[in-house]
Amino acid sequence: MNRITMLSSAEKVKGQGVASAYRELINLMTTHHADKYDIAINTYRKSDITHYHTIDFPFFLSTFRRKRRGVMVGYVHFLPETLDESLKLPWIAKKIFYKYVILFYKRMDVLVVVNPSFIPQLVAYGIPKEKIKYIPNFVSAKTFYPMSGAEKLALRREHGIAPDAFVAIGVGQVQHRKGVLDFIEVAKQLPEMQFIWAGGFFFWKNYGWV
Repeated sequence: MNRITMLSSAEKVKGQGVASAYRELINLMTTHHADKYDIAINTYRKSDITHYHTIDFPFFLSTFRRKRRGVMVGYVHFLPETLDESLKLPWIAKKIFYKYVILFYKRMDVLVVVNPSFIPQLVAYGIPKEKIKYIPNFVSAKTFYPMSGAEKLALRREHGIAPDAFVAIGVGQVQHRKGVLDFIEVAKQLPEMQFIWAGGFFFWKNYGWV
């Protein structure tokens, strides 16, 4: 049985994609493959594989005990250039942090990207392409499923949306890379429709780091 350790602080903030992806992976491995994997979370035991889901500094320090970590797998949910609109930091602190992000990724034996567009960008940072694997995020059909007609009507009433309104919704942080500017432009061109954007926070503020 493979000993796998998951290192993550993603669930400190509810409602963000990194936390959802992390939880779905844990659920998959413990529900469907419990007989194959001995899984531990946020410990520093000797393991065959260590999954790094977030880039916390204590996790970074743990990479220097390579024999205990086994194969180190890092999940790439963001790059320095995709964090610009998520962080409120002085420019010098931001520059240091961005260097730290790439240094963390370079410590890994394998990097898993959830967005294939990250691959050439990581290569440009000097990370060998053969170390990078693309595995898209997945979700559980038990958690995410179509609502009933009655539930939809109740939700519309709660938020003051007409029962017959045609609604387009965008979900994610309020960032250029999420398509928010395109979303706004389309909304201007289609005034007969109702456009709603849900989401938006700054990482450091919500993690209590500033």
